Amino acid sequence: MTSPLTPSPANSRKSFGSDNHAGAHPKILDALRDAGQGDASAYGDDPWTTRAVAQLCDAFGLSGPGGVFFVFNGTAANVLGISLMLRPYEAVICAEGAHLNVDECGAAERIVGCKLLTVPTDDGKLTPELVASRLPGRGDEHRAQPRAVAITQATEVGTCYTRGELQRLGEFCHANDLLVFMDGARLANAAAFVGCSLADLAAHVDVLSFGGTKNGAMGAEALIVANPALATAVPFQRKQQMQLASKMRYLAAQFSVLLADQLWLRNARQANAMAQRLADGISDVPGVRLRYPVESNGVFATLDPALIEPLQREWSFHVWDADEHTVRWMTAYDTTEEDIDEFLAGIRAAAGALTA
Repeated sequence: MTSPLTPSPANSRKSFGSDNHAGAHPKILDALRDAGQGDASAYGDDPWTTRAVAQLCDAFGLSGPGGVFFVFNGTAANVLGISLMLRPYEAVICAEGAHLNVDECGAAERIVGCKLLTVPTDDGKLTPELVASRLPGRGDEHRAQPRAVAITQATEVGTCYTRGELQRLGEFCHANDLLVFMDGARLANAAAFVGCSLADLAAHVDVLSFGGTKNGAMGAEALIVANPALATAVPFQRKQQMQLASKMRYLAAQFSVLLADQLWLRNARQANAMAQRLADGISDVPGVRLRYPVESNGVFATLDPALIEPLQREWSFHVWDADEHTVRWMTAYDTTEEDIDEFLAGIRAAAGALTA
């Protein structure tokens, strides 16, 4: 059986393996071509970067331009963000299934040198009570000291923190001298589901990432430093961590396009809507049941194990948990109703063959 991290081979049908499988949005490609006309100063000293930084400051409610920094990928955004918060003996509290813990090949541990204090969760979300369970031992010189809490919005299982949950968690963390980092690789999808602004989602967070790549961009992520006390070190640590783009205009131009006329939100709403269409369509299929609520662009379903292999011969998707026979079906900004309906027909045909 396919491993949890390996999708089935690509084919001509729409992939449900990841929103990373989708190509770049046509408007992004146009912006990259336009940004390539003529010369421009390097390392962000260009009009594209100036404009995108101002747009992101406005979207996230930042008072000054010093809190926006572009990097190439989500792992870099997470590691850079965490590195701003910690001294060498300090630790990060995160969900056991967090991307930071599971899918970044020990990057935080190697690059930052920090310890991750993980917490099992039912739905991918941390609560004040779960964070509190990792605080005993503070002040003990034999233990790594909790200093930051890392959350993911939307989570690795597609669930979303509500604004109330973020407020309660943020207030608890700050009252307990903990900084908050938010992995926002799919922040756009969360904002579309929660029905709020990006600034609302960042209101109780010190540092967060805003993912572009999963929302129609190409190798571009933004790190948003909402806590001004943490911003001074970013240029130096970004350079040390090999994330300072010489031709930064290409990263910045993509965010300008995403922010113009809220393309980021339209893309996210389309992906979310297609995930919901898929979830609705499997509700009465024998041998298929939803594992988690569908709150973003991921559908997690537990299948009769006899369904998985036949489906993966025709469609690309991940087996999320091989022991529980849970799969992950991801939609993207360019997933269409026709794509969903064709996939649903395939699922129904496979299920029907089992009961024939």
